[in-house]
Amino acid sequence: MDIWQAVILGFVQGLTEFLPVSSSGHIAFLQGVFGINDSDTALFFTIILHLGTLVAVCVVFWRDILALFKKPFKTLGFLVLATIPAGITGILFKIFDLDNVFFGKYMWICLAVFFFCTATLLLVTELVAKRRLNTLPVCLKTVIPMGLAQAVAVLPGISRSGSTICAGTIAGCQREEVAKFSFIMSIPVILGSFVVELASGIASGEIARSFAEGGATLGWSVALGFIVSAAAGLFAIKIMLKVIQKANYKWFSAYLLALSIVCVVLQFTVFA
Repeated sequence: MDIWQAVILGFVQGLTEFLPVSSSGHIAFLQGVFGINDSDTALFFTIILHLGTLVAVCVVFWRDILALFKKPFKTLGFLVLATIPAGITGILFKIFDLDNVFFGKYMWICLAVFFFCTATLLLVTELVAKRRLNTLPVCLKTVIPMGLAQAVAVLPGISRSGSTICAGTIAGCQREEVAKFSFIMSIPVILGSFVVELASGIASGEIARSFAEGGATLGWSVALGFIVSAAAGLFAIKIMLKVIQKANYKWFSAYLLALSIVCVVLQFTVFA
């Protein structure tokens, strides 16, 4: 991986983690285009990029994060409940090695299908949001759908922020509450993924091997990717908070539809 590739991937990760277009799908797309085939290096680098976006969440919502640990701990309980489905899904992905299914020979078709699903969901959500006034706070009725949506978003091309925000909005939750809780939901998922993958990488020697082969270039790539991801994440959160207030998702939907078409073309031409 070259340093310029790391900077681009960091920028895209930070931007797409919070915009409703799927960061995992975009990273997989770019790694495929760049020809980054070293799965060990790519996996470790992706984890570091996610840590960058975690910094962005903590900077913007630090007051809300601290409030989680104040009595009566209601929101903290909702956060734990919403995280369980994604945790189970992540474990199943590991056990059955489903990454090889979605990032294998037919990766581009998988990305096309999942990008299209996200595009459809965003369009439906905009129609629903603009036809009714959502008044519910964060509660069981809204948290459970958001948690299930986050579990489905493990699939590359299904947006985590997009699916959780859409699920909460369709369930009737207030837009501002949906946005805040959706972003905070990313914290335990990112931390959990980081701990698991870091422990696995150290135990297997994959991380040490990646740095031994990549040397200083990989070190700079990781550092710059982390910094750019955090900065782009801050920018994306600010944008998304405004987008949610207006429930204006159609342009993201149109973009994802176009991207899914590009993926189909790539599958049957360049990467056939």
